[in-house]
Amino acid sequence: MWRFFYRPMANQLKNQLWNWRCKCSVVSVAAVLLVLYNAAAHVWLQRDAACAPAPPPPPPPSCEPCAQPPRAAPPADPLAALDMRLGRWDGARAYRLFDYAAVGSRYASLGGSRRVCLATQSSVERLHELLALAAHWSGPLSVAVFVTGDELRALRGFAAWLLRCRPAVWARLALHVGTPGARPGAAGGALPGWARDCAQPPPAPRRRADTVAWRATHPYPQNHLRNLARKNCHGSHVLLLDIDVVPSRGLAPALERFLRAAPRCPLCVYVVPTYELDRRVRAFPSDKAELIRLSRKKLAIPFHRKIFIYNQYASNFSLWEASGGNESAETHVSHNVTNFELFYEPFYLAPDSVPAHDERFLGYGFTRNSQVYEMFLYGYQFQVLSPVFTIHWGLQERRARPLWREKQNEKNRKQFETFKRELFARYRKDPLHLLRRPPQQPGKKGA
Repeated sequence: MWRFFYRPMANQLKNQLWNWRCKCSVVSVAAVLLVLYNAAAHVWLQRDAACAPAPPPPPPPSCEPCAQPPRAAPPADPLAALDMRLGRWDGARAYRLFDYAAVGSRYASLGGSRRVCLATQSSVERLHELLALAAHWSGPLSVAVFVTGDELRALRGFAAWLLRCRPAVWARLALHVGTPGARPGAAGGALPGWARDCAQPPPAPRRRADTVAWRATHPYPQNHLRNLARKNCHGSHVLLLDIDVVPSRGLAPALERFLRAAPRCPLCVYVVPTYELDRRVRAFPSDKAELIRLSRKKLAIPFHRKIFIYNQYASNFSLWEASGGNESAETHVSHNVTNFELFYEPFYLAPDSVPAHDERFLGYGFTRNSQVYEMFLYGYQFQVLSPVFTIHWGLQERRARPLWREKQNEKNRKQFETFKRELFARYRKDPLHLLRRPPQQPGKKGA
């Protein structure tokens, strides 16, 4: 009887157990498959990460004081930022002077490494002469320019042209500006069109009629500009030239070698002989021997011989030419100036400690010889160098001198008499000057 009662129940339990076992088997298989899938996915993801390129390392932290900012392109107008209200006044408050109105990229480094700096001054209508001068001078150049009214626009154009078309010259140049306080330069207006044309040199500046009329009745402040250019030189010695005086080729390195080898002489001034060259001569003299040949043919004469012989007379050009050019190619002292003349005004190389040019002399006449005369009274010894020289193109004649120039010369002559009396009073009361030893001290080397 139990078979009929318990057997169905046993079969039912057996079926339920089978169902549970099947369900557990399905769940287990699903769990195993899920684990296998996760493992396979993990391995695949790890494989992709290993094959992918590693990201670049982060940049190191920047150091603001050491970071080099990107170099800006040079401005098209180097004088664009010149503020005509900020110049310093001269002693009489008649002129505003702007030191370093624009500076080339190499001027500071050259000034620190070279002993000799060439200083010169000019008005805007003579600025084209700078190209010939700079072509023969490889050292630093300090140039002071006088402007009034719309002449400043012409100077801006020349500076922009030089920066664009003659970058090697501009790089070693420092440009300074002088302007009258009563009629300063006007900075407005666009650059002239020729400032971007490198195919030809800058033309003569176009100036308004009122600017030309004002310049005709006001003297040109040469000595202000000479002092401005000279005092912004960085070398121990300054070669002071006029803008239309061209140095012989290789003069800059020649003077550097001379100063390194010359005996130490704090009170020595080295005269560079200057000749006028006939414009019929096509080429610049290559050396002293060629210059002497031109002199014998009367195609070259000492500077100012025809219009004012005392200008260079004390340099004794006859003694300088006596060698005929058959001498050492290295720069050396040819002879000392022993017959000093009152109106002697050579172009010279000197320490920056020489007296400044007296700024009471305006216009033409007694501007340079007054300063040379003070140097003579102070005790400087003038020594003529060889075989180097400088050239002024064109033989000058007295009849070609304008009348206004003679009037300025006569006015400065009266000023010179006062200047001489001041010098006599100054140096006669100076006991150190009376006891000073001669400047030549052989045996002491150095510069």
